[in-house]
Amino acid sequence: MIVTFVELFISMKRIFPLITILIFLSLVGLIFFQLLWLNSAKEIKEQQLNDRIVQSMGDAAGMLMQDRNDLPIIPKNDLLFPSEKFDFMNSSVVNRFSREEISDIIRKSFDRNFLTKVPFEFAIGQNILAIDQIQTDNFIKYFLDSSNNIKHIILLAPSGGNSMESLAREEYLIVIVPHQRALILREITWFIVGAIFFTLIITTAFFLTIRALLRQKKLSEIKSDFINNMTHEFKTPLATISLAVDALKNEKVSGNKEKTEYFTGIIKEENKRMNKQVETILQAALLDKQEVHLNLKKNAAHPMITTAINNINLPLQDRGGSISIHLDAEKDIIMADEVHFTNLINSVLDNALKYSKESPFIKISTSNVNNGLRICIEDSGIGMSKETLSRIFEKFYRAHTGNIHNVKGFGLGLSYVKTMIEAHKGSIRAESILGKGSTFTILIPLAK
Repeated sequence: MIVTFVELFISMKRIFPLITILIFLSLVGLIFFQLLWLNSAKEIKEQQLNDRIVQSMGDAAGMLMQDRNDLPIIPKNDLLFPSEKFDFMNSSVVNRFSREEISDIIRKSFDRNFLTKVPFEFAIGQNILAIDQIQTDNFIKYFLDSSNNIKHIILLAPSGGNSMESLAREEYLIVIVPHQRALILREITWFIVGAIFFTLIITTAFFLTIRALLRQKKLSEIKSDFINNMTHEFKTPLATISLAVDALKNEKVSGNKEKTEYFTGIIKEENKRMNKQVETILQAALLDKQEVHLNLKKNAAHPMITTAINNINLPLQDRGGSISIHLDAEKDIIMADEVHFTNLINSVLDNALKYSKESPFIKISTSNVNNGLRICIEDSGIGMSKETLSRIFEKFYRAHTGNIHNVKGFGLGLSYVKTMIEAHKGSIRAESILGKGSTFTILIPLAK
């Protein structure tokens, strides 16, 4: 089972970068083709609008020229038909229609071509660059702004007229749809919104997938470390028990009551040690399920802290270390579970001892801050890097100090501490300088 897990972990390490690259390329490709599709939709809408405007202008031009095309073309220098008498026969569009009438004709043409809500400005004249006959009030403003507006021009001329006189009677109808490009974008707004919305959904899905993969990779690393640590922690007592059992089988030992008790005592201690490790793992599982129920009562914190200090005194002395105690808080009554509160203080002290060099020095102090009890535990140990400091309260995480097994434990101590402090409505903060030591500050509210 362990081999299978390790193989799975190695395969994940190899395939993870590939999955990340493929997802990233897919996302980039999707966005690229979305942009192409939106640009294509914009061009199609723009062409459709242009075609409808041109069709509407053609319809309007036909209505404006309908009567004029029936009139004969009369040369102005003809002696039989003096121009002053027959100017009505050569009258232009601007002479036969008012601005309002022309606007009404264009609007009806727009309506027939499904451009009911499209505004327009128009002008009619014999020169497309110098409109001096009929024009709407805002025509010049939009005419000069060519960056945002498109000019549509159609020739108003009698059908079949090619002579100089006919050309002299030519007029141009110029129509401008104000902010035509903005109208096109408005038409495809829902396409753009939809594309952005679904692109964001897919991007979010990809992001969550990558984050899940990273968490899975991280979890795999943690579980791999946990299995290695558990194997090491159980291997030592099992080996000791095996040796003790073999010794008890020896005739010289079995006949000696003192030696029998000695080896029996070793088996009992190692068994206790293994039970303690199993209990730690089971307790972590209960914390995960939130099935730990605290017996919160008013308790004085200083006696519980003193109990935890007494528990660590012996191993501290064995390593030639010392502890400085400053329990200066005037108020120390808190709502606490005596067992769990003592254990969490003991875990922080044990952690300070484990990650200290020879002759460790630990300082523990208390003080009152606002309406709470502050407990500071300082050590002169190896300290922690910023990356380690950000992860020390994670379950199964352990700061590596070269050999992964040179410090005993499963990486559950500080995770338990944080969970218990939060269950006591408190908080914990860690500060550390690599090579100089660490400081854990616990804040617990005082009992009301």
